[in-house]
Amino acid sequence: MDNLLDSRGFTEAQAIERYREKNYPKPALTADIVIFRREGDAYSLLLVRRGNHPFLGKWALPGGFADEGETVENTAARELTEETGVEGVPLNLAGIFSKPGRDPRGWVVSAAFWAVVDSALTVRAGDDAADARWFTLRKEKDTLTLVGGDIVLTMDDLAFDHSEILSRAICQANLKL
Repeated sequence: MDNLLDSRGFTEAQAIERYREKNYPKPALTADIVIFRREGDAYSLLLVRRGNHPFLGKWALPGGFADEGETVENTAARELTEETGVEGVPLNLAGIFSKPGRDPRGWVVSAAFWAVVDSALTVRAGDDAADARWFTLRKEKDTLTLVGGDIVLTMDDLAFDHSEILSRAICQANLKL
């Protein structure tokens, strides 16, 4: 088996030896997390206010960059804890988001996760989040608004492509808004 040759006549060891990383640019890998809290027949969404550029001061889903050698699942759990103090929530994969330009810093691919919790989780902003809070989801006609105290957001107010991620998570979680 070790002497099998590929279409160029190389063994696996020879092919790996000739591999050049520079020929295959790599994106940065991130995780974004959508946490819904069930409140009777209503739902709230956990958001963080960005403490750094890009989108400084805008509201976003918790998330961040994967560390080298870290699985994206561990990235999601770590970032959720670092930015909001929330731990131990089982996460479901919402999908991979890779649209060019989704992050102004460059080629960034995100694995997005979601969960629905029943408990009143206490949140606290940490790491690069300037604030963390629950926003009640309100749907009037075809418009979704997010209400957190005196702050009212539309989907267009969210940073990055988080409105797209949120829409997918709402569908996958089968929320009735």
